[in-house]
Amino acid sequence: MNLLYANDKTGAYPDSWYAATATPLPAFDPLKGAIKADVCVVGAGYTGLSAALHLAKAGRRVVLIEAQRVGFGASGRNGGQLGSGQRVEQDGLEKMLGADHAAKLWGMGEEAKALVKSLIAEHQIECHLKPGVAWTGSSAGEVRHLHDYAEHLQSRYGYDQIKTLDHDQLKSVCPSPDYKGGILDMGAAHLHPLNLVLGLARAAKDAGVQIFEQSAVHHIQEGRQAVVQTDGGRVTADHVVLACNGYLGGLNRKVAARVMPINNFIAATEPLGDRIKDVLPQDVAVADSRFVVNYFRLSHDGRLLFGGGESYGYRFPADIAAKVRAPMSVVFPQLKDVRIDYAWGGTLAITLKRLPYLARLSPNILSASGYSGHGVGTATHAGQLMARAIQGDGDGFDLMSAIPTHPFPGGAALRSPLLALAMSWYSLRDRLGV
Repeated sequence: MNLLYANDKTGAYPDSWYAATATPLPAFDPLKGAIKADVCVVGAGYTGLSAALHLAKAGRRVVLIEAQRVGFGASGRNGGQLGSGQRVEQDGLEKMLGADHAAKLWGMGEEAKALVKSLIAEHQIECHLKPGVAWTGSSAGEVRHLHDYAEHLQSRYGYDQIKTLDHDQLKSVCPSPDYKGGILDMGAAHLHPLNLVLGLARAAKDAGVQIFEQSAVHHIQEGRQAVVQTDGGRVTADHVVLACNGYLGGLNRKVAARVMPINNFIAATEPLGDRIKDVLPQDVAVADSRFVVNYFRLSHDGRLLFGGGESYGYRFPADIAAKVRAPMSVVFPQLKDVRIDYAWGGTLAITLKRLPYLARLSPNILSASGYSGHGVGTATHAGQLMARAIQGDGDGFDLMSAIPTHPFPGGAALRSPLLALAMSWYSLRDRLGV
């Protein structure tokens, strides 16, 4: 089964609140016939559009191929949080990679946030960008860890845009009875993710990128010039960028062994009106400390957008709204009766260490994926790093690709069942408060 077609209508966005409120972008034609390019980019999410845009600005002839629609995958469905640093906390990175490498990765994370904000400003992308992401803890130990981490960022990295919140202070941000305290990062941000990706597509098109939709790539022939083949045509290019993330399928075995697709789910409630003050009186995004993270924020029309629950097969659950309502009712029991107007799923990709996998698969084929839920900034930045590497400046790409990324145990056949077993254990720990 192919994830590109397992849960969605061909050529259509999911029935999400994002799709219902996005600024429409006319469809691009499918690829037909044979064309040539300096660079062929496969995948029109944040990674691929960023790579294509930066390469076109540098004067390269760029063809971008998308199997479905621009922003069809995780880029157009995610929680819309633009977080600081990497998916793994800095103290964890220091232990894993050493202080020097960890410090450089912190700098890369800051570059990623700045890049997204600058692209939004430069191309006047209306995606409701707003500052602030809070992290919350449901136990005293989790709150202590978050406070220690904020102090670590302040003292070691000079990061002054984060502050600690005790129980009473958190109530003014998020008065959930489940949370005991947390931290608030005003250097992070939240936004409408589909409008961001559609804005990047408009910018790429204006810069001269040829974009083709509904053109699934089924084979890439490596060589001095690579040939990217679809059912309707082919692109011969000096360089290829793989930007497929959770929708890679079997295009490259090395990447597929290290980057695993998983599904996550979001619901949009009815407009909350006066009830907002009992949910998010401060318009910031929130993520909690559970292993399977709950994340949420307000929409610009006053709804709660709540993300929660994962699955590890191809098919989404039949009742996504019920899947999300379960964790939402734990965080906000006062919303047990709220109407859910939209509920949708999306496929992201993770790695074993929850750090992105950037790789040079051959002398002229680069790949970036596996953002593990931290993709708004990291994926956009990865696209820029690949564009720079193709132009001869590989320092940033090489730094990210030096992160050790091991294959999942069990191979393609067993990795999903093994992960499901492990995640069930951690989910039980969350419920028991261990």
